[in-house]
Amino acid sequence: MATKPSPELVELSRRRVLQIFGIGAAGAALVGTGAACSPSEKAKGKGEFHGAWPYEAQPKGHFNLVNPLPDAILGNYGIYMDLLVPPPAMYLWKERKYVGLLAEDGSWGFDEAAKTYKLKLKSGLKWSDGKAVTAKDLVTSRWLAYIMRDILWDYLDKVEATDELTCTAHMKELSTVVERYMLRYPIYSDAVYGEYAKRAQDIVAAGKDMDSPEGKKLNDDFQKFRPKKVVVSGPYNFDYTSITNSQLTLVKNKTGYGADKAAFEKIVLFNGEVPDVTPVVAAKNVDYATHGFPVASEKAFQKKGYRILRPPTYAGSALYLNLDKHPEFKDKRARQALAYAIDRKTNGTVTLGKSGVGVKYMTGMSDNLVPVWVTDTSKLNAYDLDKAKAESLLKAAGWKKSGGKWTTPQGKPAAYEISFPAEFADYSASGQNVADQLNEFGFKLTPRGVTHVEHPIDVDKGAFDMAIQTWGASTAPHPHFAFKQALFTHNIPVASNNGGRGIGFPLTQKTDAFGTIDLKKVVLDSAAGLDEEKQKANVTRAAIAFNELLPILPLFERYGNNPALSGVRVASWPPDSDPILQNAPYADNFAVMMLFDGRLKPA
Repeated sequence: MATKPSPELVELSRRRVLQIFGIGAAGAALVGTGAACSPSEKAKGKGEFHGAWPYEAQPKGHFNLVNPLPDAILGNYGIYMDLLVPPPAMYLWKERKYVGLLAEDGSWGFDEAAKTYKLKLKSGLKWSDGKAVTAKDLVTSRWLAYIMRDILWDYLDKVEATDELTCTAHMKELSTVVERYMLRYPIYSDAVYGEYAKRAQDIVAAGKDMDSPEGKKLNDDFQKFRPKKVVVSGPYNFDYTSITNSQLTLVKNKTGYGADKAAFEKIVLFNGEVPDVTPVVAAKNVDYATHGFPVASEKAFQKKGYRILRPPTYAGSALYLNLDKHPEFKDKRARQALAYAIDRKTNGTVTLGKSGVGVKYMTGMSDNLVPVWVTDTSKLNAYDLDKAKAESLLKAAGWKKSGGKWTTPQGKPAAYEISFPAEFADYSASGQNVADQLNEFGFKLTPRGVTHVEHPIDVDKGAFDMAIQTWGASTAPHPHFAFKQALFTHNIPVASNNGGRGIGFPLTQKTDAFGTIDLKKVVLDSAAGLDEEKQKANVTRAAIAFNELLPILPLFERYGNNPALSGVRVASWPPDSDPILQNAPYADNFAVMMLFDGRLKPA
């Protein structure tokens, strides 16, 4: 953990916060007074849970909820999607165990000799169209992951239904992370998606892949597919008449899994990122939100009676560089120089106060996980703030400084646009602070906010100079997933889903530590086998390689600053000591799990 920040860093002026995050004077007044609207007296105690989550309304928004399709309403790994199309199981991070949802508890596991992973679904489950949930749905869902180029298929070569409820996946190579993919990826209806899964299977049977003309056509067709409604198996479904630009309602799906335990008849979700949601929270019209609220808003919410929950997210803000567009950053010394030049502790504190902790180890995975997985942390460079070292590295890489300003090895001014998701208050503040720090160092960075829906697509397409996006993995506990985020998500070849090369960082690199290294193989090896003790050596190798190469630059690790309200619509939230609050809020979200099992009850 970082040392306690100084008071002057914790307290951005209220006006400065609002300027950075795009909240105008009216929004500021709403934070202070809660004048937007009062909590609905009619709804109070009547079984409504109020949350907040950004979504794209129709006509751009759509109901193809297969991850990671953009613009899907509540999709693209949205936490409330689990209540519509549940996965086989969800994970308790503190206890390190799965709890079955659509899958029978204890029905899953590896067969090391056969190189398979098997799981069995519960009997009697129904889709909202009346059809039974079967293993065929599960098989179809895993083939949809193939269409979307999910790394799962770097481990698998076959998935099949061995009976009505049992699915067996055959692995090319054994890996513990296959369990995460098999248990945590949603199950979608074969009646809706079966034809696409069949096309994927036919492509593989013909000895082709997703880079073939047939594969590219399938990917394109699938991304354009727009079902009129979602066929759900969970306890809730959309009230399609309720969906507006500002909010939507989920209503009980009486025949869905968990409907008998879920205590709320309706879930109302307010749309938007921080500027939109802040006044709604201030008016006590939201019971729980995961947004990255600025420190000033957090304090205002506490005065309104909210409790601030601070679960670890195992991820945070990172600086991404476009190596295709700016080859001066292909030299790792230039990237290392930026790591020395940026004060990460300040970046985290200015951004989120107590919930923004500067990254220490620079491995691409959470500092919370490093002591568990890395066998020798002495080999990691902490990149402590050292501007003299930064200057030395840049000059060694061919950069020049004159009159306090840097020029690149190509003789161009070191002038760049740094973009960030405009509605994400934390990433906006982080990007603004990076610009301030590097401008003082002799660069010329121009900050620009881009709508949060378009920003990751722009990064994938390579339409950026520098960008603030995510490092780490809030979606899974194994370090493999953090390396996947850093090296694959906005890079070659996954970025091709959006028609580009992302950061353009080749996965074959020369390193001082290991010589020439294949980073794709390193990431896959980090999860190889079923023995976690043996995996630690491979995780350590991946961490050391990342630490040297810095394909992206982690800035701070985010802890949640989730406002949670008791006594209005929700009876109470668990104490901070409850292990459920160690769950990552963007993966196996504790509120969603407690909605499933009925632990969250109406006031």
